Amino acid sequence: MINRYELVNRHNPIMKEVNPESPLSVGNGEFAFTVDVTGLQTLYKEQIEHEVPLCTMSQWGWHKTPTKANKYYTMDDLVMTEYDSVNRTVAYAVDKIPGNEEVYHWLRENPHRLNLVRISFFWEDKEITSNQIKDIRQELNLFEGILNSRFLIEGYPVKVTTVCHQEEDILGICVESEALLLNKLTVKILFPYGSPDITASDWEKPDSHQTTIKKQEKSIWYLERTLDQDSYHVAIKAETKAELHNTKKHEFTLKALEDYLCFTCSFSKEQSFTKEQSFTKEQSFTKEQSFTKEQSFTKEQSSTKEQSFTKELSFHSEPNEYKEEELTFSKVVKSSIASYRDFWENGAIVDFSGSTDQRANELERRVILSLYLLKIQSCGSMPPQETGLTCNSWYGKFHLEMHLWHSAFLPLWNRSRYLEKSLSWYQEHLAEARENAKRNGYAGARWPKMVAYDAIDSPSPIATLLIWQQPHILYMLELLYRDTKREDILREYWNIVKETADFMCDFAQWNEKKKCYDLPAPLIPAQERFNPRTTSNPTFELEYWSFGLKLATSWAKRLGKEKEEWEFVADHMAELQVDDGRYLSHEGCVDTFTHFNEDHPSMLLAYGLLPGERADARYVQNTLDKVMECWKFDTMWGWDFAFMAMTKVRLGDPSGAIDILLMDTPKNSYVASGNNYQRLRHDLPLYLPGNGSLLLAVAMMVAGYQGCEDTPGFPKDGSWCVRQERMLPFPY
Repeated sequence: MINRYELVNRHNPIMKEVNPESPLSVGNGEFAFTVDVTGLQTLYKEQIEHEVPLCTMSQWGWHKTPTKANKYYTMDDLVMTEYDSVNRTVAYAVDKIPGNEEVYHWLRENPHRLNLVRISFFWEDKEITSNQIKDIRQELNLFEGILNSRFLIEGYPVKVTTVCHQEEDILGICVESEALLLNKLTVKILFPYGSPDITASDWEKPDSHQTTIKKQEKSIWYLERTLDQDSYHVAIKAETKAELHNTKKHEFTLKALEDYLCFTCSFSKEQSFTKEQSFTKEQSFTKEQSFTKEQSFTKEQSSTKEQSFTKELSFHSEPNEYKEEELTFSKVVKSSIASYRDFWENGAIVDFSGSTDQRANELERRVILSLYLLKIQSCGSMPPQETGLTCNSWYGKFHLEMHLWHSAFLPLWNRSRYLEKSLSWYQEHLAEARENAKRNGYAGARWPKMVAYDAIDSPSPIATLLIWQQPHILYMLELLYRDTKREDILREYWNIVKETADFMCDFAQWNEKKKCYDLPAPLIPAQERFNPRTTSNPTFELEYWSFGLKLATSWAKRLGKEKEEWEFVADHMAELQVDDGRYLSHEGCVDTFTHFNEDHPSMLLAYGLLPGERADARYVQNTLDKVMECWKFDTMWGWDFAFMAMTKVRLGDPSGAIDILLMDTPKNSYVASGNNYQRLRHDLPLYLPGNGSLLLAVAMMVAGYQGCEDTPGFPKDGSWCVRQERMLPFPY
């Protein structure tokens, strides 16, 4: 058996200097806290300068900015762009129409994900710079999810432990330093206004939001945050002697009264107190209540309407005997250890130790760190945004065409339960997908591209015209079913399968002359470089439509339902587009390899991610050879290298698969934290679809696909020693 503890921990990220490219995160899939080498968000301002912000984000933390008209816009307020299609006029939210710009931008940027808080060390009440920090040693224990940081500041040693509860959105933080007792080192808790930018924070509008101290009980302080019509709650609980000072608007200073500071910080959308923590009528606070300078709460004190807070309010806490049901730092630690051990021990794993190929350790490092990152960033109750819960990309919204790259690996890695969490989102928002299809007169449900929690498509010159996200849910559901063999999944998701396939059938248009179904203009294929008015029958999407409808048909047959029209459309999709023995990006695009040799070489997806039942392997090989010869690799994205490796595997070229997967090129870099850093893209300091696609490709390389030999992605010359446990082969 593989020693999983040893395997995982040999790839623990260890920082010995300030590394702006690689902040580390702790989290649980619903919530994440990203920090610098101090274990907190101390170097926040410097990190922004390096374009890798330090945020505290959640699946539930969103914000909408009020409009000039003091209303929230809807798609009904937007002027659409009209296109002629085969048998109808369709309209999409594509162009910014003069006079409608405000609506366009507001819908594109709202709702946006919110940075909940900044928690930082300050030195003598001033921002700390990286020049003040020496002798750094920070290690993330991947097997337990615990981050340990040590450093010197102005000659004083500091030890920090940072950890996240795995069932609740609660941080546990412990600090040890003589500088605490001397009141030189303090912890500040700061709250920003919401913003759609990469930082998810606006620090310049203190009057646009409110931070209210709702209550103090023993050593717990309850805060309510209000941003326009959005709100959330924060509870700060000290387990050592400490004071909390409301030093400025939206700023609190936690001062230790000894050389040890241990506290938890919990976050929730709704106010949630335990029975022992609930308010009584005598303890409740109203908007009019506030408190005088330097006043502290005691059990005997009660509040009146005349009391008022001022800037320097101080709360003093003493150590308490906590009830068993109360969450303490030690319980946060226990939760993390238990959850991560379960994650690492109960699922697939791969070990490349013993390989003589010098790249083996780097591939293993990328695999292990990708598993950790995707657990905390992409295994929550919503499809993840491309930067997960680290910072905002595209206003914090998620891209459904990326959901597959983030998450499809999970069933193959024997971790289907993590995929199920986000698939429920499709059930919850089927009505919005139906409306999206109905807007242009189509049947079924059309899954959008760029959305927030509300599933409303975002205006974009590209997003609303993409279609390749449509079969993704069918692909992932099939993987889930093949792994679990659970009949209840067939019944539970049948409505999703049916509505998805109904749209696909209605969208495909019968070409009487060619006796086949076309994917007609307007559309934009996965390679986002074409005029939608003149683009039809993209190669990958043609194959995906056929493949997806066949999956839907198999679901219907399992449930005893007749869906012959799905099978007919699947069997009669237009042929894949070929010129000079190579597959083209789309029909008629004979300059694919001369003028459009950038972005995603998506035609290769038809024989790699998909089994390519209608593709000719000779043409695929010719296409791949031409791509390797002429493509502009610096314009590609992190997931391109993984799917090209999958194409190489299906073509029987394992050495070529490894070469592509580990190609040294700007968009295929994996920094010390394990994040796929999209160099040359300032808005994507991390790119989780790259990590997820890597794990999907490795699953095929290790466990293969239906009908292939063992470990088809690795040479059989003895240079690679591949050991794996519980990996499942691709079922197609």
